[in-house]
Amino acid sequence: MATPDLTAMTGLELMRWVQTERPTDIPSIGRLIGMRFDEVEHGRVVVSLNTRPDFANPLGTVHGGIAATLLDSAMGCAVHTTLPAGTGYTTLELKVNYIRAAHTDGQTLIAEGTVIHAGRRTATAEGKVRDDQGKLIAHATTTCMVL
Repeated sequence: MATPDLTAMTGLELMRWVQTERPTDIPSIGRLIGMRFDEVEHGRVVVSLNTRPDFANPLGTVHGGIAATLLDSAMGCAVHTTLPAGTGYTTLELKVNYIRAAHTDGQTLIAEGTVIHAGRRTATAEGKVRDDQGKLIAHATTTCMVL
């Protein structure tokens, strides 16, 4: 299937297209780390991935950047679902609190991002990463600039 004109889609339409089509021909951080879009709705996105040894920090657990990337993606994409076609955004601020380590043995990490405020110039969201047992790994907030 040919890639549609992504600039003509609302943020919600684009995120649902990514969820449904799972494009592998478009370079992205999601493709690089194996992220899946599990749920997409207006103001809320759930993404997940399976950990692997490549995600290890020097201590042998999942590097905090993986949780931060999941959180930035889930919260940013949640903000994107509130935007009209042709409107972009970028992360202005990301605050992550790490609660516990995750393992690199194929454990599933699930991140949920939810919009708190979607304004004309800025948007805020919150997010949580949990493991496949429901244990909290990290939580975060973000501020995005609407472009």
